[in-house]
Amino acid sequence: MVKVDLKKPLVFQVGHLGDGYEEWVHDPILGKEGPRFFHSNFLEFFTRTPWYAIPIVWIPVALFFIHNSLTMGVPPSNISQLILIGLLAWTLAEYLLHRFLFHVKTTSYWGNTFHYLLHGCHHKHPMDHLRLVFPPAAAAMFAVPLWNIVKIFSTPTTAPAIFGGLLLGYVMYDCTHYYLHHGQPKSDAPKMLKKYHLNHHYRISNYGFGITSPLWDVVFGTLPPSVKGDSKSS
Repeated sequence: MVKVDLKKPLVFQVGHLGDGYEEWVHDPILGKEGPRFFHSNFLEFFTRTPWYAIPIVWIPVALFFIHNSLTMGVPPSNISQLILIGLLAWTLAEYLLHRFLFHVKTTSYWGNTFHYLLHGCHHKHPMDHLRLVFPPAAAAMFAVPLWNIVKIFSTPTTAPAIFGGLLLGYVMYDCTHYYLHHGQPKSDAPKMLKKYHLNHHYRISNYGFGITSPLWDVVFGTLPPSVKGDSKSS
């Protein structure tokens, strides 16, 4: 069986695991400091992102899009409704991406390599604090097709505000995700959400795909069994 040397850069090793990749990547290693990905210092730099980079980069972009709808004549009273539509749309996008792309099953060399870069690294090293949020360049690659989808289902004047709301939803998602791993919630709702997400990591990774909310897990039947049992007994 192929083994991975954790003391060497990982990205181009994991592809060789083949069928064993799925089991390996869901056997987590704890610790705030993650492994090295690449030999190249240049490439390595782009794999590490502090959580605060997300609001710094994406909130101004979201506000730019929202402002565009205002300048095109959308009444301010309607802007908040469009932002809420965008926020709701993000929760669905978050669920679908996490379930069907981030948890795609792979066995080929390049499939394993791509998956490890995309999401597998987070499951293998869930407490790596610099590889928990999406690097802005990678997030931009998802933002472009999402923007095009929003334009299909809305008008030229409303699309920017909806997309701005969607981007604000993304900021909430990534910051919430970081908090669920590294924060110490005091109130019941954040505690429940943290338990819900860590259950996805350490117990049953093919359920519980919602990060900011379990809404779409309820809709699509992917609530973890323990949560279903709790809701029935309550």
